Amino acid sequence: MAAATLDGDRVMSSDGHDVGKLKDIMLDIRSGRVAYAVLSTGGFLGIGDKLLAIPWSALTLDTDQKCFVLSLTAERVKNAPGFDKGHWPSMADATWATSIHQYYGREPYWSTGAETSTGTGHRGGSYRPSSEYGVGDVPSGSSDAPEAGGVKL
Repeated sequence: MAAATLDGDRVMSSDGHDVGKLKDIMLDIRSGRVAYAVLSTGGFLGIGDKLLAIPWSALTLDTDQKCFVLSLTAERVKNAPGFDKGHWPSMADATWATSIHQYYGREPYWSTGAETSTGTGHRGGSYRPSSEYGVGDVPSGSSDAPEAGGVKL
């Protein structure tokens, strides 16, 4: 699938509630992996919405319902740490990225032997999070943070 086709796809909670729509897919350019999906939730027509960084492994595609299912209850999604359009987080911040994975109960994708929901993961222990490559120089709260590695496409 092209990533652009996922934009606007519905996301349902594990207890069957509509919790928002996919807004973006953020890539970790250094590892060639999806860092996280951005979920837009709680707003109306893009106004007042809260954005959530969701570990990709916490989402499952439900082809019957034509949506993604998030492995979290609606209440946990409502209370999830989020951000706004003007202050994107950087996955290069290993502390922040680890805390997000912990909230969603997922092993960080850069961990040794980490497995994703599809059963593919990095093995061998040689991968290091982006921050160790010096690409985390994007100041937190910067409007350029979606590019987290300084690469703008």
